[in-house]
Amino acid sequence: MLTRSLLCHELSDDLNQLRLESYELLEPSAKQIQVEIKACAVNFPDILMTQGQYQFKPPLPFAPGGEFSGVVTQVGEAVTEFSVGDRVVAGGRYGGFSEHINIDAELVRKLPEHVSFGKAASYATAYLTAYVALKIRGQLAPGETLLVHGAAGGVGMAAVDLGKVFGAKVIATAGTDEKLKVLEARGVDAAINYTQADGRLGGFREAVKDLTQGEGADVIFDPVGGSVFDESMRCINWGGRLLTIGFTSGVWPKAAVNHILIKQIAVIGVRAGEIGRRDPSLGRECRNAIFTLLCDGQIDPYIHKTYSLEAGIAALSSLQQRQVIGKAVLTMNGYHADEASITI
Repeated sequence: MLTRSLLCHELSDDLNQLRLESYELLEPSAKQIQVEIKACAVNFPDILMTQGQYQFKPPLPFAPGGEFSGVVTQVGEAVTEFSVGDRVVAGGRYGGFSEHINIDAELVRKLPEHVSFGKAASYATAYLTAYVALKIRGQLAPGETLLVHGAAGGVGMAAVDLGKVFGAKVIATAGTDEKLKVLEARGVDAAINYTQADGRLGGFREAVKDLTQGEGADVIFDPVGGSVFDESMRCINWGGRLLTIGFTSGVWPKAAVNHILIKQIAVIGVRAGEIGRRDPSLGRECRNAIFTLLCDGQIDPYIHKTYSLEAGIAALSSLQQRQVIGKAVLTMNGYHADEASITI
C-alpha cells in the first residue's frame, strides 16, 4: 500500500534534511502487524538519532518516532492476539513519524476504548523513566517531599504526576512563569521559578528549605545537571536520594563527597531501559505498572501541542528549543487530539 513517512536519509544537526516521502509499504511479515498510526509522541532521542548522537543508530533511511498508537489494518499469519480494527499502542525505537508501519506484534498492546490515541502515544517513555526513578531506584514513600527539576518537560511532568500518585508532597521547578502555571494547575504543592528564586540559575535552595521547614527534600529528581545538581546537594534532607536522570543543561556536575558523607545521602543514576535489559522480569513489571496506571486513569500525560505529519520538523524544532510543556504529538490519518492546548 502507498503511505508516507518523514525520513532521515543522512545524519545531520540540520533538521531540515528530513523529507516527507511517499513509498510502497510491504505486507507485514508472519509475526508482525500493520498499524495505521493516529498519534506519535515527539521525544529527544528522535532528534539525537537524526544527528547520529544516540546510542542506538537505526539503519538509513529511517523515520523518527519511538512511541505511537493507532488501529490495526493487517495481521501477519503467525499473529493470533490481534485482529484488524484493534486499537493499539506500540513502542519501537523508530518509525512512528509515518502514516502506517509494520511492527513486531510483541511490541504492541491493545488499547482500551476510553484511552485516547494522543494520551497513549505520550506515556511510555516519560512515565517509565519516572517510575523506575521514583519507585525502583528512589524508593519514594508516602508523605515524603519530592523535588522535581525540569518539571515542565515530558519526563519531569511524568515525575510530578507519579509523585502525587505515590502520596508525596511535590515541589516543582521550571524556568518560566507560563510553565509554573501549568504545573500549579496539575496539582503540585509548590512551584518555583529557578531562574528567579534568588536571582540566578539554579537559585531554588532557600525556597525549598523554607517549604520543608529547613529540612530539605527527601527525594530529588534531576534531569538537568549543572548548577541545578549543585544546589540540590544543598537542599536535600538527611538520608535523602538524589536521582540523576540526565544533563539537559549540557554540564556534567561533580558531586561534593563531603555533602554525601555528612548528610548520608545517596546519589543514584537512573537508566530505565538498562533496568529492563539487565532484569527483563523487572522491566516487564515496570512497563505493566505504568500501562495499568494509564488505563485506570491514575496518570494523565499532558499534551501541549499537536502537529500534523507535514509539520514534523517544526515539532522536533520546538522540542529542541525547549518550547514544549509536557509532550508534543504528531497526529495523522484523521485523528485530532482534543486534549492538546495548541494544534499546528
